[in-house]
Amino acid sequence: MPKITRSHTTRPYLLAAALSALAVCGGDAVARVFPFGPRRRAVNDLANQFVPFHAHLWDLLRGRADGGPLLDWQGGWGTSFLPDYGTYLSSPFAPLVALFPRGDIEYAVYAITVLKTAVAAAAMTFLLRRTGPSGVWWWAAVLGASYALCGWSLAEGTYNPMWLDGLIAFPLLCLVGEWVREGRRPLLSPLVVAVCWLANFYTAYMATLGAALVLLVRLAVTDSFRWRTLLRAVVTTALGIGLAAPLLVPVLLGSRHAYPGVVRDFDPAAGTDVLARLLPVTYSFATPAAFVCTAVPLLAGALLFRRDAPGRERWLWGGLCAAVAVSMQWGPTHLVWHVFATPNGSPYRQTFVLSGVLVLAAWTGLAHGLPDRRSLLGGAAAVLALTAGALPSRLLTPWSLLLAGAGLAAVAGALLLPRRGRYGLLAALLVTGTLLGQAAATTAYADRERLARLDDYPPWGAEHERRAAALAAADGWPAYRTDPGLPRVAGNDPLLLGGQGAAYYSSHTPAVLTETLAALGGGWTSRGRNLLSLDNPVTDALFGVGARWRDGAVVRTDAHLPLVTVRPPGPPPAYGPSPFRNQELLLGARVYEAPRAGACPVGTEVFLWSPESTGTARLGDHAPVRLLGGGPKRRAALTSLGVQRVPGLRPVLPGPGELGCLDHDRLRAAVAALRARAATSVHVTGDGIRATLPPGSTGTAVVAAPRIAGWHCEDAEPVAYGGLLAVPAGTTLSCTFRTPGLRAGLAAGAVAALGLLGVAVAGRRAVRTGRSPR
Repeated sequence: MPKITRSHTTRPYLLAAALSALAVCGGDAVARVFPFGPRRRAVNDLANQFVPFHAHLWDLLRGRADGGPLLDWQGGWGTSFLPDYGTYLSSPFAPLVALFPRGDIEYAVYAITVLKTAVAAAAMTFLLRRTGPSGVWWWAAVLGASYALCGWSLAEGTYNPMWLDGLIAFPLLCLVGEWVREGRRPLLSPLVVAVCWLANFYTAYMATLGAALVLLVRLAVTDSFRWRTLLRAVVTTALGIGLAAPLLVPVLLGSRHAYPGVVRDFDPAAGTDVLARLLPVTYSFATPAAFVCTAVPLLAGALLFRRDAPGRERWLWGGLCAAVAVSMQWGPTHLVWHVFATPNGSPYRQTFVLSGVLVLAAWTGLAHGLPDRRSLLGGAAAVLALTAGALPSRLLTPWSLLLAGAGLAAVAGALLLPRRGRYGLLAALLVTGTLLGQAAATTAYADRERLARLDDYPPWGAEHERRAAALAAADGWPAYRTDPGLPRVAGNDPLLLGGQGAAYYSSHTPAVLTETLAALGGGWTSRGRNLLSLDNPVTDALFGVGARWRDGAVVRTDAHLPLVTVRPPGPPPAYGPSPFRNQELLLGARVYEAPRAGACPVGTEVFLWSPESTGTARLGDHAPVRLLGGGPKRRAALTSLGVQRVPGLRPVLPGPGELGCLDHDRLRAAVAALRARAATSVHVTGDGIRATLPPGSTGTAVVAAPRIAGWHCEDAEPVAYGGLLAVPAGTTLSCTFRTPGLRAGLAAGAVAALGLLGVAVAGRRAVRTGRSPR
């Protein structure tokens, strides 16, 4: 692409952003999806992770959260927060949630999603204008918006808004590649890399790979290939990633300490399905959402037939598009794109890079002017050939072919129109209309299909407000925990609704937390990373739950312990297969009776442990209880069937299970005994806990929080006591939490900062001596 003098007008960027926002909102309005209609938008991780984490960020920014940047006391009985922040909330756009009311958190997340899409369009438009002609500004805006409105953005990124930072990162990193190629902006370039990696390291990694491939093509096309240029690119990238290391290293170690997910082998999609996803109005969870406005493949295909473009330029860009597409289907390169691990969810998360490369190829052709009839015919033939290859796919819809055909005719007609006066305006309207129509229809179709195929959750409403208000009124932290209880609203109810509970869902769910909760009878979904609230009097006592939501109201209890207790000398509990016995080991007392002839004694509360069962259990005239188990994806929690009132009454069970008969009098006695040896005062902060123990305490001081990596205590090395944080008892307990990897990340960041300072000094010396800083 020859470098051409550019106008500094903001029209292209504003137009690209406006087109993107209009298409996304218009498609959602057509589908009547929140916030434009009654249909739910919150599906899967959008409801379970992203909205609750943004709600927690709102609380942090407003000073209302229990915890701080390092330690979250609300979810998972106390977990490390910095890895979650680096995975879900480190986008520069995330703090904008603080501008909205707390009750409008879903509106805030939606607004940020639309804003990110618009910024991605503007960023790509800026890149195109930076590397191409200024006379076709509206074409740059349309192609920039086409990139932001690619199928990946509309079908995947819209409910994984953290990924949309990668959509922005790709054109920014390609811009860094241009600066590196030209030997310009040696200080700004690493800073841009750092911001991209801080915003979302996962998609930034993919965007970096894509930008590196684009840089190689640009070096070859412009005859500027030099080894020192590649070295400068490597140094720039390394410095940028190093500057982001204070967040990246804790995220990496957080993943290593997380409960392992299910390892999958990559299974490439059928070729016909891959081709079908190039068209509008298609949807599938396990195929690449590669749709871009028909103008893009038409212009990219036309480039191959342009006689006025150098052959090397034509074939290198065409080869890059083909190579990226093929790499998505080959196992080894699939692993490279996904940081050497096949994702548990969508296996084509790098698809936005393919869309970006196609847009750059299309723009490369326009750098030589609009295509002539011969090249336009060749491009149309290429688009028709790809469409013909997709015809056997079941993913195609009648709308796919109709919109693709109409779009091809409209764009081709626009390219054939005279290029001045009202014909130019008509051409712009045809191309813009194609983009808006195809993108809005694809958005609406994806909205409907997600609701039909994925779990969905109700938007925040009056019932959520009532529940949150009741939990806030009952809150007594840190004297006791208030659990948001069941039924759950999302996977991170403590972050969304308030309170402090066991429920927690993250890519960084600690293995020790999952294993401890499972040993005590907890349930899960998402293969052990989405932990459910455990409604059980024994675990409530152990973890200091003094109030919880149950049956539409907050229920309070006095049978709970402080956060810090002292256990007598002896070895820590060794868990076995029975959660009833494990709870007693952690409590230090027998509180369950074994059923006799399948029935519990009168007056005891009947609990069922049947983790692999799916179905309904019932005890007499008590309300039936629904179990949803079956590993490894799901595990049913220990569940109360009610109080035994009739002698010899046996419960109806959906499958094999173990019964435990809880004696509440024994439980109250055990709690009273432990409370007599509990801490006399407890103080919690955003990075630790301090407690005063009774004089003469011996044995083990146990904190009702999981022994996750990162805890450090004064005078003693912390240990695990049944999975909980513990130290030898003394006069006081003082423990602080330091996120694993934070010091190493800060050290790496400092080294990178020194390296950047060295670049600045070298640049100033070069300027003083009259030499080029290249």
